Amino acid sequence: MYYAIYAEDVENSLPLRAQAREGHIARLKEMEAAGRLMLAGPFPAVDSEAPGDAGFTGSLIVAQFDSLEAAREWAEADPYNAAGVYQTVTVKPFKPVLPASMAQ
Repeated sequence: MYYAIYAEDVENSLPLRAQAREGHIARLKEMEAAGRLMLAGPFPAVDSEAPGDAGFTGSLIVAQFDSLEAAREWAEADPYNAAGVYQTVTVKPFKPVLPASMAQ
């Protein structure tokens, strides 16, 4: 089943993100290689794909896990979480409907 991991950043998270980005991206690439990652990315703080010093306000990851608990454990172990990037992390079951190629 798919789960959505929605994380909101602390204020001025850009330096914290920079410190932990390599480990964060490595985990996502592992998941992608296993065919479990639907999408992942940050929320720019301004209306731009390259927000520069404005940074980001959070992240969204949608991926397959065996259970809600497994998704929560994975999210808790995220390097961004350990680095203090996130102030809140919400994990919920997610049911893909469209595009049809993603529906189960």
